[in-house]
Amino acid sequence: MSSTSTIIWGVIFGAIGMGFFTYGKKQKAVVPLAVGVTLFVVPYVIPNVYMLVAAGVVLVILPYFVRI
Repeated sequence: MSSTSTIIWGVIFGAIGMGFFTYGKKQKAVVPLAVGVTLFVVPYVIPNVYMLVAAGVVLVILPYFVRI
């Protein structure tokens, strides 16, 4: 993580991922659980701020459209 904005977005998406992970675990829902884990990992994999924000927004919106 090279810039301050990448770290801040990583913390924001990590916190949202923690919420999805907790919800998915308690409700035994696969999609929020997987999105939560993915939101934990994404900031470590994507170094570009714009790509990180785009991927994070798509992942946050994903459980609204995909219901399994």
